[in-house]
Amino acid sequence: MSVHNPDQYMVSLRQVIAQGRKRIGLLIGAGAPAGIFPLGSSYPLIPAVAGLTTMVIDALKKDYEKPLAAVVAELDNPNIETILSRVRTLGSVLGKTEIHGLDGAGFKKLSESICDQIGQIVNKPLHEGPSPYTEFVSWISGTPREHAVEVFTTNYDLLFEQAFERLRVPFFDGFSGSSEPFFDPSTVAGNDLPARWTRLWKLHGSLGWSANARGEVVRTGNAKATHLVFPEHLKYDQTQKAPYAALFDRLRAFLMTPDTLLIATGFSFADAHISARIDECLAANPSASVFAFQFKPLEEEVYAAEIAARRANMSLYCPDKAVINGIAAPWVPGDLPTRDWGAIRATYWGTDLSTNTKQFELGRFDRLARFFASSRASQQHQPPPPLSDPGAVLGASADALQPPIA
Repeated sequence: MSVHNPDQYMVSLRQVIAQGRKRIGLLIGAGAPAGIFPLGSSYPLIPAVAGLTTMVIDALKKDYEKPLAAVVAELDNPNIETILSRVRTLGSVLGKTEIHGLDGAGFKKLSESICDQIGQIVNKPLHEGPSPYTEFVSWISGTPREHAVEVFTTNYDLLFEQAFERLRVPFFDGFSGSSEPFFDPSTVAGNDLPARWTRLWKLHGSLGWSANARGEVVRTGNAKATHLVFPEHLKYDQTQKAPYAALFDRLRAFLMTPDTLLIATGFSFADAHISARIDECLAANPSASVFAFQFKPLEEEVYAAEIAARRANMSLYCPDKAVINGIAAPWVPGDLPTRDWGAIRATYWGTDLSTNTKQFELGRFDRLARFFASSRASQQHQPPPPLSDPGAVLGASADALQPPIA
C-alpha cells in the first residue's frame, strides 16, 4: 500500500518559504476567516457558506419570512448562493405578477437586502494582537524577495488590508489615486512595482468598491457592499467584466509563469470559474505547482481531488490523506528528519480530539499561517504557543518539492 510521509514534504516546503527566491502566490478562500475565532467567542470571525446562509435568513425573517421560506423549500440545496440565484431570477422575469407575495420589483428589493446583509456580515475588523493574517504578513515582509508575493482572494473582507497596514507593509490592489482611487489594469498586468510591494488581488471584489457616475469601479474608502461578485449563478458572467477580468487574467499570468508555486487555503475549489482556470494553467505549464491545504477529509474534498488526480503538479493535503503526483494515500510519518524536528512536526501533525486519531493539521488557516511565520527560524526548541481556537529548497522546482512516495 502506498503512503505519504508528511515530514518529507514539509521539510521541502519549509525550505522554499523560508527564502525569497521562489515566486509564490496565496489563494485565500472563505474558509480562512471562518477558521478564526475571536477571543472568548465560539463563533467564527466571518462564517462560511452555511453560517452566512443562516445569518442572512435570520436577519431578513421579519420582512421577508414568507418568500424566503418558499424559495428555500423549492431548492434541493438551499444556501446563500442558490437562494440569491433564485431570488434574482424571479426578480428579472416576474414583472407585476406576484409569487410568494412578491412581484418582480419586490424580489429585486429582496436581492438587494440579501446583498446588504452579506456586506454587513463580512465587514468585521481584525482583532488586536497576533492573528493568522498578521502572521502571513510577517512571513511576507520578513525576507528580501526576488519576486513579490501575490495574494489572490475570493473574500470581500478587509482583513488582509488591515494586517498589511497594521504592520506597515506596502501592498498594491490594482487601484491608484487618493480622492477616488481608480482601477489601473496596465499596472495589474505588469511587474513594475518593487518586489517588497505585495500584490493583493480581490477576485470577487471588495468592501468599499463602488461604481462612480461614469460606471467605473472605484475604491471609496468606506466598507459598504455595493460592487461585489455576490455568490450566485451569474458569478461567471460578472467576472468577465472590468475590473474582474483583469484580475483573473493576472491569476492566469501567474500560473503560466515558469517555476511558480500557488498555496491554496480555505478554498474548496467549488468555484468552477476559478478551478477551471487553475486546471487549464496546470495542464499548459507543468513547471507551475499548486499546493492545496484542505480542512476536510479527502473523500469530502471532491472538487480539489478531481483536479489533483489528473494533474501531477497539484498536491492536495487533507487531514487524513494526500494526493501527490496523482496518487491518493494516507499519511504515515517516518523518523524525524533532524534531531530538532519534533517541535516543527508539532506545527503540522497533531491529534483530532473528537476521534483521538493523528492527522495533518495545515488545512486549518491558523495552523498554516503559524507554519509560514515560523519558517525562518533555523531551529525550534519549544513547541509553538497555542493558536486561537474555541475548544495552530532554494529555488526548488515542482519535482524538488515532491519527493518519491515513501
